[in-house]
Amino acid sequence: MERTERLIKPEAMIFDMDGTLFQTETLLLPAYHKLFDTLRAEGLHKGETPKEELMLGCLGMLLDDIWKTVMPEGTPEAHRRADELLLQFELEGLNGPDAVLYPGVVETLQELKRRGVRLFVASNGLEHYVKGVAETRKIMPLFEELYSAGQHGTATKVELVSLLLKNHGIERAWMVGDRSSDVEAGKQNGQTVIGCQYAGFGNDEELKGSDVIITSFSELLDLYESSVE
Repeated sequence: MERTERLIKPEAMIFDMDGTLFQTETLLLPAYHKLFDTLRAEGLHKGETPKEELMLGCLGMLLDDIWKTVMPEGTPEAHRRADELLLQFELEGLNGPDAVLYPGVVETLQELKRRGVRLFVASNGLEHYVKGVAETRKIMPLFEELYSAGQHGTATKVELVSLLLKNHGIERAWMVGDRSSDVEAGKQNGQTVIGCQYAGFGNDEELKGSDVIITSFSELLDLYESSVE
């Protein structure tokens, strides 16, 4: 755990979903390969499936930006179809046992909620996907509300978190996430940022600017206990 200063105890914690709560690759990669098999069959993509690492490196981005990176030569029709197929195959995969949360997520969230911390999700993903993960992994009741770019039509996570803070009257929050967009969302909204370094999707610069960097989810409890009022 890397800490730059003593933290102020939060009234709320806002979590990214992919790479923070949810081990995205356990669901994403099988869906990713099915998606490109289907695009080829429908004549919307030629050639091989782009490397998995390219897709994993895009996690945390808005879908429009993901497809521009993964298949830059793709038509707008192919990109929109990819949106539909990814959601379809991911929702199907959520019904299976292989898609899992990170170790300690359930127990840590339960304990934080028991201690009176208000819990939220802020994700750049689609609404049905974000809520689908929370429902099938049985963590939905732990959250006060789940915010997604797909539901609220926000262009950046900064906007999404700003909306969440305003709607719920929150002044002191910890933004917990694994990507630079999470750091930006927390800092530009004047909040503490806890960077998560256990997913391994981003580069070394990804979490620059975080107040603390953790290497396991359960470290959040220690941080909360040692924070000051």
